[in-house]
Amino acid sequence: MEEEEQGLLMQPWAWLQLAENSLLAKASITKHGYALLISDLQQVWHEQADTSVVSQRAKELNKRLTAPPAAFLCHLDEVLRPLFKDSAHQDAAHPGKATFSCDRGEEVLILRVRSELSGLPFNWHFHCIPASSSLVFQHLIHPLMGVSLALQSHVRELAALLRMKDLEIQAYQESGAVLSRSRLKTEPFEENSFLEQFMVEKLPEACAVDDGKPFAMNLQSLYVAVTKQQAQARQKHQGSGETQTSGSTSPRGTDNQLLKQPEELVSRSPTLSEPEYEAVAASGPMPRAQLGKSKRKKPRGLFS
Repeated sequence: MEEEEQGLLMQPWAWLQLAENSLLAKASITKHGYALLISDLQQVWHEQADTSVVSQRAKELNKRLTAPPAAFLCHLDEVLRPLFKDSAHQDAAHPGKATFSCDRGEEVLILRVRSELSGLPFNWHFHCIPASSSLVFQHLIHPLMGVSLALQSHVRELAALLRMKDLEIQAYQESGAVLSRSRLKTEPFEENSFLEQFMVEKLPEACAVDDGKPFAMNLQSLYVAVTKQQAQARQKHQGSGETQTSGSTSPRGTDNQLLKQPEELVSRSPTLSEPEYEAVAASGPMPRAQLGKSKRKKPRGLFS
């Protein structure tokens, strides 16, 4: 895989709000060229250009500017980098250094960029054609399958942890402890009831794709973690001489790999105070045997 293609795979999708509509986009720019993917949630568009294409297009669009292709590529990188680094804040209240617009035909999508370079107007047009099915699979379908498996594993781990916490609280109560703050009291976790309530109350909101902004805002870190794991897996198989076909990654293997990223998956979760207990009888230390005798239930995922 070429440098631009490899870099493109490791980029998260950014949300771009235009006057005409909203787009999801990702780009990789080096001194040798660039690769760009754009989606309007109906189709995926792609362009890959080397220095010869950059040089020719720069002459056509910026006749007053003379510079080597590497300089134009560097400027494009500076213009686009803030967009892909913090797409959640790309709105009218946070204007960037460039303005974007697009025109779409049957076989081409042109993304226009207007900015300044050395005090002079700088224009650039990305000429994108429909992406191949292999590109769509590589940058959307395969990573999103990995994201789904990672989130499912995450839910299973959290459900198992909640059950263990319930057993711990039960042991405290049986030893004579009571909750000192009634507002912190919770009911024992019932997975089936939780799933039913989620399906009725939360699922419609969770499935609201809208213009793609929630995906770009909330799943950037997880998407990048998944693509890195998948790229490492491909390199490992290629290095060992094993033949791997598209989509042959084992679901269980993907689960195990992605569960090694707990800090990224929960880094934005709020930290809640632990319930406070106090003893009401001089019953001595809590007998640890009660926890040991409790029969652990087999963890069961919400979506399994």
